[in-house]
Amino acid sequence: MEQILLESTLRHMENKEMIGDSQHGFSKGKLCLTNLMAFYDRVTALVDKGRATDIIYLDLCKAFHTVPHDILVSKLETHGFDGWTTWWIRNWLDGSTQRVVVNSLMSKWRPVMTGVPQGSVLGLALFNIFVGNMDSGIKCSLSKFADNTKLCGAANTLEGRDAIQRDLYRLERWVRVNLMNFSKAKCNILHMGWAQKANCILDCIERSVTSRSREVILLLYSTLARPHLEYCVQFWGPQYKKDMELL
Repeated sequence: MEQILLESTLRHMENKEMIGDSQHGFSKGKLCLTNLMAFYDRVTALVDKGRATDIIYLDLCKAFHTVPHDILVSKLETHGFDGWTTWWIRNWLDGSTQRVVVNSLMSKWRPVMTGVPQGSVLGLALFNIFVGNMDSGIKCSLSKFADNTKLCGAANTLEGRDAIQRDLYRLERWVRVNLMNFSKAKCNILHMGWAQKANCILDCIERSVTSRSREVILLLYSTLARPHLEYCVQFWGPQYKKDMELL
């Protein structure tokens, strides 16, 4: 039954274009790689223009366990799902109970009012519907992969920094309205720009080392400068050496 409902749900989501380009998790034709490529293509475009860029990493706390059923069903109705579908999903979600057992002592059974069942056929699609409007009104670049969100914008001007801050306020407001929370311990910020670490190291070698023998310079370059240039090379230069030599 879940599989039948999933196929119907996915068709409805596709027809209504419910899942935007920003969501790469649990979406047909998208995966972690497309998430990285699409997002960092925008980041590198800003950096290439000489604009310092801030990237904010956000993580929803216990996202799959804390999705409020009432809000999720309300979003299904807003997106035009028929009454039978929303009724079935509500009963499927609300039909669970749980209790706590500690040292053979058991609490009373309580109905489960939040969360989408992990490992279920339908749960991931419902989660995508729930977070689908998270980027509503966002002006900076935003990318989502399941419960992880990245936001980036140019930070070299006051206007750019204000735009990032306004978008963070919008995201924080979305979290409050939808009764969710960000995991502060997992949220972070990355500043990107033209640090030119390798060039600074080469300049330091040139000024500090009197020897100009090939063996000495090559050893210092390989040890101090080259690791900075080749860090995560698979991401920014995903070509095989043999293919580059053919070109």
